[in-house]
Formats: sequence, C-alpha cells, structure tokens
Amino acid sequence: QVQLVESGGGLVQPGGSLGLSCVASGRFFSINAMGWYRQAPGKQRELVATIPNVGSTEYADSVKGRFTISRDNAKNAVYLQMNSLKPEDTAVYFCNVLYTPGWGLLRKDAWGQGTQVTVSS
Repeated sequence: QVQLVESGGGLVQPGGSLGLSCVASGRFFSINAMGWYRQAPGKQRELVATIPNVGSTEYADSVKGRFTISRDNAKNAVYLQMNSLKPEDTAVYFCNVLYTPGWGLLRKDAWGQGTQVTVSS
C-alpha cells in the first residue's frame, strides 16, 4: 500500500509560478511512473504530466513549455513546477503513482488527496 502526500498548492496571480510536491511512502517493491492530473469544477480529471522510471516525460498540450515535471527516486518524490500560470490552470491537482507492490505482482495505482491551485487576480 502506497500513501501519497501532496503540498504546494495555493493562490497565485496570472503569470505567476507555483511548485507542487508529492512524496510516496508505505510498502512497495518499486515505483514506476509518477504523474500529475488535475480536475477543474464541472470537468473530468485530465492528465497534466507524467514521468516514467525510464523514458521521456509527457505533457498535456495545454501546459507544454510552462510546466516541468521531475522526480527524485531517492526520496520517492515527484514535483511539478508551474510557470506562466493562467486562470484556466485553476483546478485540484492530484499526484498519481504507478507502483509494483511486490515481486511478480501486478502494478497498482495510488492517488493523492489533491491540492487546490487557484490562478486569479
């Protein structure tokens, strides 16, 4: 079982920056992909960015060039640096982790509780 704790949300003016952090803890064999999703009021949850253990990062078209995802495997952490924020970036941001609970076991998903990001003047 993996627990995710997110931090770093808040209120920022358009054009500003915010950084989100997510740390995974608990019992697991390995962490595979890590990522961030967001859900705005009245909308479905959508992918923001993902970063695999090996390979390239992936971004939603709407955040390319403005957001940067990174991870620290030693800390089991994933980060999202958000620059040039726009009002349409306002949403609850969720951390997501794909992990292997034990040797030979199927991968599982874990979700954080969500952190509010509000972009407004």
